[in-house]
Amino acid sequence: MVSFGNVTVPAAIGRSGRTSRKREGDGATPIAEMQVLYGFLRGDRLKGLRTALPMRRIAKSMLWCDEPRHPSYNRLVRAPFKPSHEEMSRKDGLYDICLVLDWNIRSRARYRGSAIFFHLIRPGYEPTAGCIAVSLKDMQRLLPHIVKGTRVRVL
Repeated sequence: MVSFGNVTVPAAIGRSGRTSRKREGDGATPIAEMQVLYGFLRGDRLKGLRTALPMRRIAKSMLWCDEPRHPSYNRLVRAPFKPSHEEMSRKDGLYDICLVLDWNIRSRARYRGSAIFFHLIRPGYEPTAGCIAVSLKDMQRLLPHIVKGTRVRVL
């Protein structure tokens, strides 16, 4: 569940549950308090979102590096990029709205986990690879109240 003020909505977390010892590729959501830094939006699919959060329109060339040994680990990179990465312009729509949480970003450590986002859910609330996910309808309800620095706590 995700709660914001008096609004509570169902959510999915990592397929391995929660952990206080997050590691790259473990499939777990970190037990932590993380600030929302900014977001990404598939402007070709969604229009008219209400938010004060800084949002960047996703381009097909946008990737997120998840290779712990690379200097751009847990950072946005551009194609072409050979090391391991995630595509931000996903066909499945999970990142149509994707908020970047400050997990291992401002203070980075190799293998501590990358791409911990607050994004849209798969049908049936399937678990994520370590992110937090909600429905489009619920994200649209929450987004007007989320600003840079809003804290997301995983308990």
